[in-house]
Amino acid sequence: MDHVNQLLIVYAAYVIATASPGPSNMAIMAVAMRQGRGPALTLALGVMTGSLIWAVLAASGMSAFLASYAHALFALKIVGGVYLLYLAFRAARSALRGQAPEAGLVDAPASRRALYRRGMLLHLTNPKAVLAWMAIMSLGLRPDAPAATLQAIILGCAGLGLIVFGGYALVFSTAPMVRAYQKARRGIEGVLALFFGYAGLRLLMARV
Repeated sequence: MDHVNQLLIVYAAYVIATASPGPSNMAIMAVAMRQGRGPALTLALGVMTGSLIWAVLAASGMSAFLASYAHALFALKIVGGVYLLYLAFRAARSALRGQAPEAGLVDAPASRRALYRRGMLLHLTNPKAVLAWMAIMSLGLRPDAPAATLQAIILGCAGLGLIVFGGYALVFSTAPMVRAYQKARRGIEGVLALFFGYAGLRLLMARV
């Protein structure tokens, strides 16, 4: 019973970490309102893939190896921060347009493959994801934990992550949300620009 309670604590910690607003969730939300449900779910799948990659690395001890080398985490921090600033630039450029751009005057919607890669990149370039999975594994993999605990952590968190990230994609791709985006496009893009810019600068200046 203690092992079950420990797993529930791990799952709760994971849900809180993934459901709270962050760069990945904000990106999913933006794609859902701009391009619809399918593209947003593709981006969410990319984010979840990145999360699972870090989970496997944490389980194998590779994340602890990365964390022991400051240069590796520093490089991840720089790449992640710059990428978030790039997303802020794109959102700000869209917000500064006086009206919704006509066809042919705006970047074409990203392909599903590009959206999937973008989702993975958002998560794989976030050094905090490495540390978060290390904490989750440390919390769940106690010395007396059953052999199946690792699989339960990874599979359980994978299912919860799909629900959380997919939920963002589904909720923000509904007709009311899309209409709200169309009416308040500049304001929403401005908020996204500020959020991504703040997140990028904070990541660049943070001590990992």
